[in-house]
Amino acid sequence: MARPALTGRPATESRPAPPVPAGRRSRGTRLLLLLPGLVLFLAFFVAPLSVMIAISLMRGNPIAGDPIVFTLEHYRRIFGDSFYMRVLWNTIKLGLVATAASLVLGYPLAYQLARTREPGARRIMLVAVLSPMLVGIVVRIYGWMSILADTGLINATLMKLGVLSRPLPLMYNEFGIVVALVHVFIPFMILTISGVISGIDESLEEAAENLGATRWQAFREVTLPLSLPGILAGCLLVFSLTVSSYVVPILMGGFQYMTLPILVYQEIAGIFNFAFGAALAVLLLAVGLSVIVLYYRILSLVGQGVLQ
Repeated sequence: MARPALTGRPATESRPAPPVPAGRRSRGTRLLLLLPGLVLFLAFFVAPLSVMIAISLMRGNPIAGDPIVFTLEHYRRIFGDSFYMRVLWNTIKLGLVATAASLVLGYPLAYQLARTREPGARRIMLVAVLSPMLVGIVVRIYGWMSILADTGLINATLMKLGVLSRPLPLMYNEFGIVVALVHVFIPFMILTISGVISGIDESLEEAAENLGATRWQAFREVTLPLSLPGILAGCLLVFSLTVSSYVVPILMGGFQYMTLPILVYQEIAGIFNFAFGAALAVLLLAVGLSVIVLYYRILSLVGQGVLQ
C-alpha cells in the first residue's frame, strides 16, 4: 500500500527572513546620505558656535592663573551701555537701508531678466549681473573710493566745473557704505527674485489683461504677490550679508561709522578681549537668527494667503 506524499516542510529547513519594509529601507538610506553633511554641520557650525557662546559667558584668564567664572557680565555691559546699543542700531539700520535699496533697484532688473524672451539679450543681462561678482570685493571698494573720495571723480569734476566750492561728503559716512554694500550684494537680490519670477506663468498676466486690467494692475495683482517669496528670500540674503560685512564698512567708513563686525574685530584682534568679543558676536548671531525667524513667519503668512 503506497504511502501518501508528505506535503509539509522538514523541521530542519529554515524559513526565509521577512522582507524589510520599503519605508524602513528608504529611511535608512536617507540617514546614511545625510550623515556626511550632518558631521560637517556639527563639526564646523555647531561646535564653533557652542565654543563661542561658552567663551562669551566666561570671565578670567587661565593662562595668567585667574580662575574661570561663568557670568552674564559681558551681556550686562553690552545692554547697559548706550554706545553698544548705538552700534547695534547702526548695524541694523545699515542692513535695512541697503536691503531696501537693493530691492528697489534690483526688482525691475530681475523682472526684465526673467521676462526677456530673446536669448542674446538675456545672456547679456545675466553677464552684466554676474560679472561684478568675478572681481574681488576689495578691488570693487577701491573703485568706489576713487569715485566718491574728496578728490575722486565726482567731486573733482564738479569742482572743476565750478558747481562746488568744496567737496561733497560722499565717503566715511553711511551714504558711502550703503552705496558700496548695494553694489556688492545686489546680484544676490536680482538672481533670487528673477528665479521666482521665471516660474510664474506669463499667461496669468495675459489673462488679467484680457479681463480688463491694465499692465500695471496685472503686475500689481498677479506678478507681485506671486513673487513675494523671492522678495523675502532676497531680502533675507542681502540683510544677512550686509549686517555681517566687515570689509565694506571698514574701507568706506574708515572707523567713523561703527558696526558690530568692526567692534568684534577690535575687541578680539585689537585688545585681545576674547570673551567680550564673543559676546558681541553672539549678539550679531542673534540678530541674524531673529531675521530668519521673522522670514519664516512672514513666509507662512504668505502661504496661508494672509499677505496676498
